[in-house]
Amino acid sequence: MQDRDSVTALTVNLGLICNVILAALKTSIGILGFSPALLADGVNSTSDAVYYIAVKIFMTQAKKPADPEHPYGHRQLESISAIVVGAFILTTGIAIFLESLNKVYALFTHVETGRSATALALVIAIGTFILKLGLYFYTRISVQKTHNPTLRALANDHLNDIMASVAVIIGIVMGRMGFYWMDPAAGAVVAIYIIKTGVEIIMQSSSELMDRVPDARFGREIRDVTLMVEGVKGIEELGIHRVGPYYTITMTISVSGDISIDEGHDISHKLEERLLGHFDNGLRNVHIHYHPHDTGKVKIQGATRK
Repeated sequence: MQDRDSVTALTVNLGLICNVILAALKTSIGILGFSPALLADGVNSTSDAVYYIAVKIFMTQAKKPADPEHPYGHRQLESISAIVVGAFILTTGIAIFLESLNKVYALFTHVETGRSATALALVIAIGTFILKLGLYFYTRISVQKTHNPTLRALANDHLNDIMASVAVIIGIVMGRMGFYWMDPAAGAVVAIYIIKTGVEIIMQSSSELMDRVPDARFGREIRDVTLMVEGVKGIEELGIHRVGPYYTITMTISVSGDISIDEGHDISHKLEERLLGHFDNGLRNVHIHYHPHDTGKVKIQGATRK
Protein backbone atom coordinates (compact mmCIF):
# COMPACT_ATOMS: atom_id res chain seq x y z
CA MET A 1 0.00 0.00 0.00
CA GLN A 2 2.91 2.36 0.71
CA ASP A 3 4.33 1.73 -2.78
CA ARG A 4 0.88 2.39 -4.23
CA ASP A 5 0.61 5.68 -2.35
CA SER A 6 4.12 6.70 -3.48
CA VAL A 7 3.28 6.06 -7.14
CA THR A 8 0.02 7.96 -6.75
CA ALA A 9 1.71 10.93 -5.08
CA LEU A 10 4.46 11.09 -7.72
CA THR A 11 1.95 10.96 -10.58
CA VAL A 12 -0.25 13.66 -9.04
CA ASN A 13 2.73 15.91 -8.28
CA LEU A 14 4.07 15.57 -11.82
CA GLY A 15 0.68 16.41 -13.28
CA LEU A 16 0.29 19.39 -10.95
CA ILE A 17 3.68 20.89 -11.88
CA CYS A 18 3.05 20.43 -15.60
CA ASN A 19 -0.44 21.94 -15.44
CA VAL A 20 0.76 24.99 -13.48
CA ILE A 21 3.38 25.64 -16.16
CA LEU A 22 0.91 25.02 -18.99
CA ALA A 23 -1.75 27.21 -17.38
CA ALA A 24 0.66 30.16 -17.14
CA LEU A 25 2.02 29.72 -20.67
CA LYS A 26 -1.24 29.05 -22.50
CA THR A 27 -3.25 31.74 -20.73
CA SER A 28 -0.64 34.47 -21.22
CA ILE A 29 0.28 33.50 -24.79
CA GLY A 30 -3.39 32.95 -25.62
CA ILE A 31 -4.06 36.59 -24.69
CA LEU A 32 -0.88 38.13 -26.09
CA GLY A 33 -0.85 35.83 -29.13
CA PHE A 34 -4.50 36.52 -30.08
CA SER A 35 -5.65 32.89 -29.88
CA PRO A 36 -9.04 32.27 -28.21
CA ALA A 37 -8.53 28.50 -28.60
CA LEU A 38 -5.19 28.56 -26.75
CA LEU A 39 -6.70 30.84 -24.10
CA ALA A 40 -9.58 28.38 -23.62
CA ASP A 41 -7.07 25.57 -23.27
CA GLY A 42 -5.18 27.71 -20.76
CA VAL A 43 -8.31 28.11 -18.67
CA ASN A 44 -8.68 24.33 -18.84
CA SER A 45 -5.11 23.88 -17.55
CA THR A 46 -5.80 26.38 -14.75
CA SER A 47 -8.80 24.30 -13.73
CA ASP A 48 -6.63 21.19 -13.95
CA ALA A 49 -4.10 22.74 -11.57
CA VAL A 50 -6.85 23.64 -9.08
CA TYR A 51 -8.35 20.15 -9.01
CA TYR A 52 -4.90 18.57 -8.76
CA ILE A 53 -4.49 20.47 -5.52
CA ALA A 54 -7.87 19.13 -4.41
CA VAL A 55 -6.74 15.62 -5.37
CA LYS A 56 -3.57 15.96 -3.27
CA ILE A 57 -5.67 16.91 -0.25
CA PHE A 58 -8.04 13.96 -0.74
CA MET A 59 -5.20 11.52 -1.36
CA THR A 60 -3.53 12.55 1.90
CA GLN A 61 -6.75 11.89 3.81
CA ALA A 62 -7.33 8.58 1.99
CA LYS A 63 -4.10 7.16 3.45
CA LYS A 64 -5.40 7.46 7.01
CA PRO A 65 -5.83 4.03 8.66
CA ALA A 66 -9.15 2.52 9.75
CA ASP A 67 -10.72 3.83 12.94
CA PRO A 68 -13.89 3.07 14.96
CA GLU A 69 -15.94 5.47 12.80
CA HIS A 70 -14.46 4.18 9.52
CA PRO A 71 -13.81 0.44 9.99
CA TYR A 72 -13.05 -0.01 6.28
CA GLY A 73 -10.54 2.85 6.25
CA HIS A 74 -10.71 6.06 4.24
CA ARG A 75 -9.96 4.77 0.74
CA GLN A 76 -13.41 5.75 -0.51
CA LEU A 77 -12.04 9.28 -0.62
CA GLU A 78 -10.28 8.20 -3.81
CA SER A 79 -13.62 7.86 -5.60
CA ILE A 80 -14.93 11.04 -3.96
CA SER A 81 -11.80 12.82 -5.17
CA ALA A 82 -12.47 11.59 -8.71
CA ILE A 83 -15.99 13.06 -8.54
CA VAL A 84 -14.50 16.40 -7.46
CA VAL A 85 -12.18 16.19 -10.48
CA GLY A 86 -15.15 15.50 -12.75
CA ALA A 87 -17.15 18.42 -11.34
CA PHE A 88 -14.26 20.84 -11.92
CA ILE A 89 -13.82 19.58 -15.49
CA LEU A 90 -17.54 19.75 -16.30
CA THR A 91 -17.98 23.30 -14.97
CA THR A 92 -14.91 24.52 -16.83
CA GLY A 93 -16.03 22.89 -20.08
CA ILE A 94 -19.47 24.53 -20.03
CA ALA A 95 -17.98 27.99 -19.37
CA ILE A 96 -15.41 27.64 -22.18
CA PHE A 97 -18.02 26.34 -24.63
CA LEU A 98 -20.38 29.29 -24.08
CA GLU A 99 -17.56 31.85 -24.30
CA SER A 100 -16.26 30.28 -27.52
CA LEU A 101 -19.68 30.36 -29.16
CA ASN A 102 -20.04 34.04 -28.23
CA LYS A 103 -16.68 34.74 -29.84
CA VAL A 104 -17.62 32.92 -33.07
CA TYR A 105 -20.91 34.83 -33.22
CA ALA A 106 -19.11 38.15 -32.69
CA LEU A 107 -16.76 37.43 -35.60
CA PHE A 108 -19.53 36.34 -37.95
CA THR A 109 -21.62 39.43 -37.15
CA HIS A 110 -18.54 41.67 -37.42
CA VAL A 111 -18.98 42.92 -33.88
CA GLU A 112 -15.31 42.00 -33.47
CA THR A 113 -12.51 42.05 -36.01
CA GLY A 114 -10.66 38.81 -36.58
CA ARG A 115 -6.91 38.55 -36.04
CA SER A 116 -4.60 35.61 -36.68
CA ALA A 117 -2.69 34.04 -33.80
CA THR A 118 1.07 34.44 -33.53
CA ALA A 119 3.61 31.74 -34.36
CA LEU A 120 4.47 31.50 -30.66
CA ALA A 121 0.86 30.49 -29.89
CA LEU A 122 1.22 27.65 -32.40
CA VAL A 123 4.51 26.53 -30.82
CA ILE A 124 2.90 26.46 -27.35
CA ALA A 125 -0.03 24.43 -28.70
CA ILE A 126 2.29 21.86 -30.29
CA GLY A 127 4.39 21.70 -27.10
CA THR A 128 1.23 21.10 -25.07
CA PHE A 129 0.29 18.20 -27.33
CA ILE A 130 3.69 16.53 -26.87
CA LEU A 131 3.76 17.06 -23.08
CA LYS A 132 0.20 15.79 -22.58
CA LEU A 133 0.97 12.72 -24.67
CA GLY A 134 3.84 11.88 -22.33
CA LEU A 135 1.73 12.54 -19.23
CA TYR A 136 -1.06 10.30 -20.54
CA PHE A 137 1.17 7.27 -21.04
CA TYR A 138 2.96 7.83 -17.73
CA THR A 139 -0.35 8.10 -15.85
CA ARG A 140 -1.76 5.01 -17.58
CA ILE A 141 1.24 3.01 -16.35
CA SER A 142 0.59 4.32 -12.83
CA VAL A 143 -3.08 3.27 -13.10
CA GLN A 144 -2.01 -0.28 -14.00
CA LYS A 145 0.22 -0.36 -10.93
CA THR A 146 -2.25 1.15 -8.43
CA HIS A 147 -5.80 0.64 -9.81
CA ASN A 148 -6.52 4.08 -8.32
CA PRO A 149 -9.79 5.56 -9.68
CA THR A 150 -8.50 9.10 -9.27
CA LEU A 151 -5.44 8.39 -11.42
CA ARG A 152 -7.71 6.76 -13.99
CA ALA A 153 -9.76 9.97 -14.03
CA LEU A 154 -6.59 12.02 -14.51
CA ALA A 155 -5.44 9.74 -17.35
CA ASN A 156 -8.78 10.24 -19.10
CA ASP A 157 -8.40 13.97 -18.67
CA HIS A 158 -4.91 13.84 -20.22
CA LEU A 159 -6.32 11.91 -23.19
CA ASN A 160 -9.00 14.50 -23.79
CA ASP A 161 -6.41 17.26 -23.39
CA ILE A 162 -4.49 15.60 -26.23
CA MET A 163 -7.58 15.73 -28.45
CA ALA A 164 -8.19 19.31 -27.38
CA SER A 165 -4.60 20.25 -28.27
CA VAL A 166 -5.11 18.87 -31.76
CA ALA A 167 -8.21 21.06 -32.12
CA VAL A 168 -6.26 24.10 -30.89
CA ILE A 169 -3.45 23.46 -33.39
CA ILE A 170 -5.94 23.14 -36.26
CA GLY A 171 -7.80 26.28 -35.13
CA ILE A 172 -4.61 28.35 -34.93
CA VAL A 173 -3.35 27.14 -38.32
CA MET A 174 -6.70 27.86 -39.99
CA GLY A 175 -6.86 31.28 -38.30
CA ARG A 176 -3.41 32.15 -39.63
CA MET A 177 -4.72 31.23 -43.10
CA GLY A 178 -7.48 33.85 -42.77
CA PHE A 179 -10.33 31.77 -41.32
CA TYR A 180 -10.39 33.77 -38.09
CA TRP A 181 -13.56 32.18 -36.75
CA MET A 182 -11.85 28.77 -36.72
CA ASP A 183 -9.73 29.73 -33.72
CA PRO A 184 -12.62 30.33 -31.29
CA ALA A 185 -14.52 27.44 -32.92
CA ALA A 186 -11.59 25.23 -31.94
CA GLY A 187 -12.09 26.53 -28.39
CA ALA A 188 -15.66 25.21 -28.54
CA VAL A 189 -14.37 21.82 -29.69
CA VAL A 190 -11.94 21.83 -26.78
CA ALA A 191 -14.87 22.52 -24.45
CA ILE A 192 -16.82 19.54 -25.83
CA TYR A 193 -13.94 17.21 -24.97
CA ILE A 194 -13.71 18.79 -21.52
CA ILE A 195 -17.44 18.31 -20.86
CA LYS A 196 -17.29 14.70 -22.11
CA THR A 197 -14.43 13.95 -19.73
CA GLY A 198 -16.23 15.49 -16.75
CA VAL A 199 -19.42 13.51 -17.33
CA GLU A 200 -17.55 10.20 -17.80
CA ILE A 201 -15.51 10.68 -14.63
CA ILE A 202 -18.56 11.56 -12.51
CA MET A 203 -20.58 8.60 -13.82
CA GLN A 204 -17.79 6.06 -13.32
CA SER A 205 -16.78 7.25 -9.85
CA SER A 206 -20.41 7.43 -8.70
CA SER A 207 -20.97 3.82 -9.72
CA GLU A 208 -17.96 2.80 -7.62
CA LEU A 209 -19.41 4.56 -4.57
CA MET A 210 -22.71 2.76 -5.21
CA ASP A 211 -20.91 -0.63 -4.84
CA ARG A 212 -21.53 -1.64 -8.43
CA VAL A 213 -20.02 -5.01 -9.35
CA PRO A 214 -16.95 -4.14 -11.48
CA ASP A 215 -18.13 -6.21 -14.44
CA ALA A 216 -20.17 -9.30 -15.26
CA ARG A 217 -17.00 -11.39 -15.46
CA PHE A 218 -16.04 -10.53 -11.88
CA GLY A 219 -19.46 -11.62 -10.58
CA ARG A 220 -19.32 -14.85 -12.59
CA GLU A 221 -15.86 -15.65 -11.25
CA ILE A 222 -17.07 -15.26 -7.67
CA ARG A 223 -19.99 -17.60 -8.32
CA ASP A 224 -17.86 -20.15 -10.18
CA VAL A 225 -15.22 -20.28 -7.43
CA THR A 226 -17.91 -20.53 -4.74
CA LEU A 227 -19.86 -23.35 -6.33
CA MET A 228 -16.66 -25.39 -6.86
CA VAL A 229 -16.16 -25.65 -3.08
CA GLU A 230 -17.40 -28.99 -1.81
CA GLY A 231 -20.48 -28.65 0.37
CA VAL A 232 -21.76 -25.36 -1.11
CA LYS A 233 -25.22 -25.97 -2.57
CA GLY A 234 -25.91 -22.45 -3.80
CA ILE A 235 -25.53 -18.71 -3.28
CA GLU A 236 -28.48 -16.96 -1.69
CA GLU A 237 -27.06 -13.44 -1.34
CA LEU A 238 -23.95 -11.74 -2.67
CA GLY A 239 -22.80 -8.25 -1.76
CA ILE A 240 -19.64 -6.56 -3.03
CA HIS A 241 -18.33 -3.45 -1.32
CA ARG A 242 -15.45 -1.45 -2.77
CA VAL A 243 -13.00 0.46 -0.58
CA GLY A 244 -10.30 2.15 -2.66
CA PRO A 245 -8.60 -0.51 -4.84
CA TYR A 246 -9.92 -3.45 -2.80
CA TYR A 247 -13.21 -5.30 -2.44
CA THR A 248 -15.03 -6.84 0.50
CA ILE A 249 -17.44 -9.70 -0.23
CA THR A 250 -20.44 -10.44 1.96
CA MET A 251 -22.07 -13.72 1.00
CA THR A 252 -24.82 -16.04 2.21
CA ILE A 253 -24.46 -19.60 0.97
CA SER A 254 -26.68 -22.63 1.36
CA VAL A 255 -25.38 -25.93 2.69
CA SER A 256 -26.96 -29.27 3.47
CA GLY A 257 -29.36 -29.01 6.40
CA ASP A 258 -28.23 -32.27 8.05
CA ILE A 259 -24.59 -31.29 8.73
CA SER A 260 -23.24 -29.98 12.04
CA ILE A 261 -22.41 -26.35 12.84
CA ASP A 262 -18.72 -27.23 12.82
CA GLU A 263 -19.01 -28.74 9.35
CA GLY A 264 -20.81 -25.65 8.10
CA HIS A 265 -18.03 -23.52 9.59
CA ASP A 266 -15.40 -25.62 7.83
CA ILE A 267 -17.15 -25.14 4.48
CA SER A 268 -17.35 -21.38 5.02
CA HIS A 269 -13.69 -21.19 6.04
CA LYS A 270 -12.61 -23.22 3.01
CA LEU A 271 -14.63 -20.93 0.72
CA GLU A 272 -13.12 -17.83 2.31
CA GLU A 273 -9.58 -19.11 1.72
CA ARG A 274 -10.44 -20.13 -1.85
CA LEU A 275 -11.81 -16.65 -2.70
CA LEU A 276 -8.90 -14.79 -1.07
CA GLY A 277 -6.44 -16.99 -2.94
CA HIS A 278 -8.20 -16.57 -6.28
CA PHE A 279 -8.53 -12.78 -6.03
CA ASP A 280 -5.25 -12.21 -4.20
CA ASN A 281 -4.61 -8.72 -5.64
CA GLY A 282 -8.08 -7.22 -5.31
CA LEU A 283 -9.91 -8.84 -2.40
CA ARG A 284 -9.36 -7.67 1.15
CA ASN A 285 -12.12 -9.33 3.27
CA VAL A 286 -14.70 -12.10 2.88
CA HIS A 287 -17.67 -12.48 5.25
CA ILE A 288 -19.71 -15.67 4.83
CA HIS A 289 -22.99 -16.70 6.42
CA TYR A 290 -24.65 -20.04 5.70
CA HIS A 291 -28.25 -21.32 5.66
CA PRO A 292 -29.67 -24.82 5.28
CA HIS A 293 -30.28 -25.53 1.60
CA ASP A 294 -33.87 -24.99 0.45
CA THR A 295 -34.62 -26.52 -2.96
CA GLY A 296 -37.69 -24.27 -3.26
CA LYS A 297 -35.55 -21.14 -3.53
CA VAL A 298 -34.49 -19.69 -6.86
CA LYS A 299 -31.37 -17.54 -7.07
CA ILE A 300 -32.04 -14.20 -8.77
CA GLN A 301 -28.79 -12.22 -9.29
CA GLY A 302 -27.48 -12.88 -5.81
CA ALA A 303 -30.87 -12.53 -4.06
CA THR A 304 -33.48 -15.19 -3.33
CA ARG A 305 -37.10 -15.57 -4.22
CA LYS A 306 -39.59 -18.28 -3.26
